[in-house]
Amino acid sequence: MPSSHSLRSKARDRNNVLSRPEFMSLNQPLRGGGSSESRTSARRPGQIKHQTSQPSEEPTDSANKDKKEPGKMPEEDCMQLNPSFKGIAMNSLLAIDISLSKRMGVCAYTSSSWGGCRSMVTLLALTGHGITWIIGTIVCLTRSNTLAGQEVLVNLLLALILDVMTVAGVQRLVKRRGPWEMTPGFLDYVAMDIYSFPAAHASRAAMVSKFLLSHLVLAVPLRILLVLWAFLVGMSRLLLGKHHLTDMACGFALGLFHFSLMETVWLSSGTCQTLISIGTLSWSPFS
Repeated sequence: MPSSHSLRSKARDRNNVLSRPEFMSLNQPLRGGGSSESRTSARRPGQIKHQTSQPSEEPTDSANKDKKEPGKMPEEDCMQLNPSFKGIAMNSLLAIDISLSKRMGVCAYTSSSWGGCRSMVTLLALTGHGITWIIGTIVCLTRSNTLAGQEVLVNLLLALILDVMTVAGVQRLVKRRGPWEMTPGFLDYVAMDIYSFPAAHASRAAMVSKFLLSHLVLAVPLRILLVLWAFLVGMSRLLLGKHHLTDMACGFALGLFHFSLMETVWLSSGTCQTLISIGTLSWSPFS
């Protein structure tokens, strides 16, 4: 039988082994939380599987969204992100147009570089106003005694009304503001010349000058002055800061179009006399 001394030495060695750091947890007594830890540890594999399954689902959802988003992306956003050469060219031209128009508005205010000439430029622009030409044509029509003169004046009056209505309609559709923020005057509201595009004065000046050059016999110096007047009227509105360069160019083109349209639908002398009779309330259907 083993002696008591050998049994004591073995128990001492066992205690020394359990006192090592790696076996310290074996010496600690079990607590009440041990069962909960075991439960949580038992549940962890399921939770881990559920958590691992969720990230796997999220990338698939995000991948599906990524696949759907390019198809749903509007065309405007695509053009902004990847603009075409045409869009870049148009934006560049518009930027140049605005920059040059603002630089040329030297009479926009009295404090501008050419502010002292503002009144004279405003008077020049008034010679191309629609109300001015319509009133002047009506006055000349009441004083005309020849059938040929009345025929020309009636067609000119219709051309002026067509020009005012067409320009006002296009301006209402486009609603482009001028290079300088200005409130329209009283005559501008009367003539419905509120917005910038197209330039109403330039359109009217081009149409009137072409009309008079075609239907009046004028000397060469007068013909040159008439063309120069039309150009200066368009430039006056540009100097006053009312229009852009493109507005003036499109106004000239629109005025020439109005002239060609009136030449196509030119009213005869008999029709003009009927319109004059209706306007003066002296027309009778039995005459």
